[in-house]
Amino acid sequence: MTTHVLISGASIAGPVLAHCLLSYGYAVTVVEKAPQLRPGGQAVDIRGPGKEVLRRIDLDTQVRASRTQTQGMSLVDKDNKERAQLRADMFDGDGPIAEIEILRGDLASVLYEATKDRADYLFDDQIVSIEQTQDKAVVLFSSGRRDSFDIVIGADGLHSGVRSLVFGPEQRYVHDLGFLTGLFTVPNHLKLDSWMLGYVEPNCSAGIRSIRNNHEAMAAISIRGDRSDYDHRDVASQKALLRKQTGHMAWEVPWLLDQMDGADDFYFDSCSQVHMPTWSAGRIALLGDAAFCPSPTSGQGTTLAIVGAYILAGELTRADGNHATAFARYETRMRDYVTATQKMGADNAKHLIPQSHFTIWLQQQMFRALPHLPGKSLMMRKTLRTINGIDLPDYRELLLEPRT
Repeated sequence: MTTHVLISGASIAGPVLAHCLLSYGYAVTVVEKAPQLRPGGQAVDIRGPGKEVLRRIDLDTQVRASRTQTQGMSLVDKDNKERAQLRADMFDGDGPIAEIEILRGDLASVLYEATKDRADYLFDDQIVSIEQTQDKAVVLFSSGRRDSFDIVIGADGLHSGVRSLVFGPEQRYVHDLGFLTGLFTVPNHLKLDSWMLGYVEPNCSAGIRSIRNNHEAMAAISIRGDRSDYDHRDVASQKALLRKQTGHMAWEVPWLLDQMDGADDFYFDSCSQVHMPTWSAGRIALLGDAAFCPSPTSGQGTTLAIVGAYILAGELTRADGNHATAFARYETRMRDYVTATQKMGADNAKHLIPQSHFTIWLQQQMFRALPHLPGKSLMMRKTLRTINGIDLPDYRELLLEPRT
């Protein structure tokens, strides 16, 4: 009998898991509360073992074709004069500017296209209750639909609904790292050519990167704060908070704030991590940010999601659908990698938005030094060890149709 898996979340982790499970012969349903795939969003990076997983599951070509093509970034002053530069070809493409950088929405679209004809997608719906029996998980959806599944996976992000239903309220597990970020699309009025600019003032920062073959740009504005400072349902108050905290900034920030209201893809959230003692309960498991969000400051959230999905699917198949065995092996293989990555993210967060002009100067000096220290910088050696800190199992012998 075919094992039927329900996945909550159609962003990154969920569709990667769906793609892997489908290749092993599972029946997969993906439920997504948004009415359609959400465009845009932050630029996310895929490094180290994440790139290897994409190659193994035959998605490398499609993902690379949708990259932002960002070749590097410059830290600039208020007059747009470059103070430091980093390039994507440093550190084998796994440095601060990654070789594979892609808008979250564009990556989600690639993954959806790869799975839409084989998985059952339910948009504009969500799980409202889960009742576990001895041999099934009975799920009630907000649409009124009720169905049973062999396994349920919560891959529904930092504010996971599945996690809240099964493990309790998010304040138990979500820990803020001290700042908030707004993202939105703007015209590429600086004529950036596959490049990113970053500008920092004490306690706040802004950035602009060209996207979609330089026809548009993505803006990012970050301020100090946490989830207690805003209502995640009130977009107007989120924009007002950004204006209040950054209205004094120079450079391109006044223009960015003027563009904010016209952007139809405005996104705002805290920089947070998820820490949980376990990622499963009975027939239900968590994946990606829902289980172990390392925060954007790690640069590793998407890589963890991809690697976690690959390992979870492989262990479920090796265990012949025995969820208890598979979930335990999945956690054993991932836990140390997650812990090290979260530590890196927390350490990076301490320095991401400097609090004084002196620390801004120090940040610029560090960025200036990095290009001259490839392979020698203790900091980068440590970072690269963390990025590559997992041995990927090879599950290809389990495929229904072996890949070439």
